Amino acid sequence: MKPILQSIEFVTRLIHHYFIWIILASYFVAAWLPGFGLWVREVELGSLVVLRNKIDLSLPPLLLSLLLFNAGLGVKPKELARVAHKPQILLSGLLGNLVTPLGFIIGASFVMALWHNPEEVQHILVGLALVASMPIAGASTAWAQNADGNLALSLGLVLFTTFLSPLLTPLVLHAVGFVTTGDYSEDLHEVASDGVVSFLGIWVIMPSLCGMLAHHLIGEERIAAVKPHIKLVNYGVLLLLNYSNASLSLPKAMSEPDLDFLGLLLVIVVALCIMAFATGYLIARLFHTNRQDMAALMFGLGMNNNGTGLVLVSVALADHPEVMLPIIFYNLVQHLMASLVDFTVFQKGTGLYKTA
Repeated sequence: MKPILQSIEFVTRLIHHYFIWIILASYFVAAWLPGFGLWVREVELGSLVVLRNKIDLSLPPLLLSLLLFNAGLGVKPKELARVAHKPQILLSGLLGNLVTPLGFIIGASFVMALWHNPEEVQHILVGLALVASMPIAGASTAWAQNADGNLALSLGLVLFTTFLSPLLTPLVLHAVGFVTTGDYSEDLHEVASDGVVSFLGIWVIMPSLCGMLAHHLIGEERIAAVKPHIKLVNYGVLLLLNYSNASLSLPKAMSEPDLDFLGLLLVIVVALCIMAFATGYLIARLFHTNRQDMAALMFGLGMNNNGTGLVLVSVALADHPEVMLPIIFYNLVQHLMASLVDFTVFQKGTGLYKTA
């Protein structure tokens, strides 16, 4: 058993080290071999009734719920309780995570009004709305931990944005709905009013709570023993979700590349990502926090749960697959930006924020 566990740990560390390149490879495969990814999206697994609502079961939301269950499984109540000692930093992080991307999108909508193709502008705005409205990514805790950051604050940001998402996500979608036009505006308002709360409740909140309950029932020692297996499952699920969702939009983007649109999209996404990471840095400076809190804030505010956004688009906005492109781009850019921030700001002895 021990050699098997060591092998799993080795494979997990290897995947973690090269994960951004593996994600990039999954996008390449999705662009040129999308068949299996499309099949994954179309598999029907029946339905169930929750609070008198009929829920169709398909693989993407089930895979998403598995990720959130595993995230809840890894939450340590003792660590989370320590967040209460610095409520002003947590609340400022939550506010920054809401206001910064929303302000950026509204500002970008005025600048992009000059763009020659209004349809492309709508694709970008709706995609960015889904990025901005999603909770903070669980992956941010791994980046914060690698930078010796405050894991309790990092977990607090993830969990609070997750549990507040039924309130905050519709708010962001409605706000962006007022600066978009036509069918795109109607879709955003419709999703915000009808679909997103039940979606988040069933596929995000409930699995997270079930994972936390399972942690309490199973016990920390037993969970620690299977942690490498859980990480390996998470990587597999993340890759499958990224590949499957990208299979819907990337083949057309690659077969009929619109270089000026892709260039504009990249510039906008990189600018938003820089602003999100910078907000975390500014909040840390404003409160004169230590290096550990700064790491949690920067990685938390810079990284959103784009897997949830992609699944929501595939379920609620399937008639606009191009909307996935900004989310896919942001998912890639945020990991690259996290690598850059980790190297330039937090690496001991070499970063801008040197340790004693």
